[in-house]
Amino acid sequence: MNAATAVGATLLLMLGGAWLVAVFDRIAAALVARRPVGSLWLGPLQSGASLLVSRTNQTEHPDALNWALAPALYLVLAFVGVALVPFSTSGALVDIPAGIVLWGAVESLTVVAVFLHGWSANALFPLLGAYRYVAVGLPIMLVSMFVLIAAALPAQSLALGAIVQSQAGLWNVVRQPLGLPLFLLLGLSLTLRGPFNYADSADLAGGTDAERSGPPRAVWQWARLSMAVSFSAMAATVFLGGPLGPAWGTAELGPLWLTLKTAVVLALLVAASHLLARMPPSRMLTLLWTVLLPLSFVGLVAAGIEAAP
Repeated sequence: MNAATAVGATLLLMLGGAWLVAVFDRIAAALVARRPVGSLWLGPLQSGASLLVSRTNQTEHPDALNWALAPALYLVLAFVGVALVPFSTSGALVDIPAGIVLWGAVESLTVVAVFLHGWSANALFPLLGAYRYVAVGLPIMLVSMFVLIAAALPAQSLALGAIVQSQAGLWNVVRQPLGLPLFLLLGLSLTLRGPFNYADSADLAGGTDAERSGPPRAVWQWARLSMAVSFSAMAATVFLGGPLGPAWGTAELGPLWLTLKTAVVLALLVAASHLLARMPPSRMLTLLWTVLLPLSFVGLVAAGIEAAP
């Protein structure tokens, strides 16, 4: 796959995936509330168009630079995450020997982007959302680190292409059953969804997004949806074999297999965000540090024992 085709596929996956997440959200919300779905296919586009033509709000004395850059940084990080994903066995748009490490940097910088988004508004609720997100976001990054290292052990490499090839006989979701569920929790945190939405939650009137309206709010919402796509594509790569298909399939179908697996992870992410209850921040921190982090370390140790010669 040449560079132009890879860029086009990346942008197409981000745009189509963001729309698909919005559609899944509408379906899940309607099922949970037991109400009609309403305008399903055009509804997300109508909501986005409404924001684009709305008036832009601005607080008193905001940090103007970070006010503008935080949503853009969040969106760029989502693009980088998708660009790391191998669309076929021939490689990715950004194909480096330490792709899993660069994804770790995307995770860490997402915390920075969300914090700056709340900090820059110079208002109470956005700032509270920013600090709450940092408190919960940092320990979930440690869980993700152990999970990803465990997934890389069978490949003996930090390259995403090598991790994909190591799953030719058996996907990591089977080999390491704790990996994908724990990684999904990171996805909820990166995308500010469900039980991990401590940044933009309703109890803070929208949190870091409380003071935004119009096009800036539309960009932030698009970035959140795009990050869901980025995370899902990465999860499909690391745990579901990425572009690898059945033995009778051809290499040309790699992008199709990756797209289908990404859609499955997106559906799981949306379902979890609507079905799992949110804990108070203090209880969530206790759960992360005393249960989920040790559990992820146990999974890493198990993967190391299995991968040992």
